[in-house]
Amino acid sequence: MRDRELGQVYEDGQTIVRQGDPGDGMFVILAGEVEVVRLGPGGETPLSTMKAGDIFGEMALFGKEPRSATVRAKGEARVLSVDKRGFMKRVHQDPSLAFDILRRMSARIRTLDEEVARIRNP
Repeated sequence: MRDRELGQVYEDGQTIVRQGDPGDGMFVILAGEVEVVRLGPGGETPLSTMKAGDIFGEMALFGKEPRSATVRAKGEARVLSVDKRGFMKRVHQDPSLAFDILRRMSARIRTLDEEVARIRNP
C-alpha cells in the first residue's frame, strides 16, 4: 500500500471476511471488485459481485451474529474497514450516514424478497 492511501489492498482470491467468523465492523470498497459467496452443504453459492463505492459487513454494526457470507477480492481490490466505534463517531458527526446504510440494506432486502418470490413461483 502506498503512503497516504486509505484501506488495505487484497490480491485476487484473497479472503476479506470469512463466513462464520465474528463480525465487528463493516467494509467500504474503494477500488476494484469483491465476490460474495455463501458456503453450504453443496459447496459455494455465489451471491453477488460488489464494486467500488459498495459496502459490506454492515450487519455487524447492529448485532453480534457471525458473518453470514465469505467475501473475497475479485482481482486486486482496495478495501477500507470501519469498526463500530468509528462508525458511531461518524454518525454523530453526520446522521445521514446511518440513513444511507439503512437505505442500502433495504435495497438488498428488496432484492432478496424478489429472488425468493421468483424461486417459489417460477
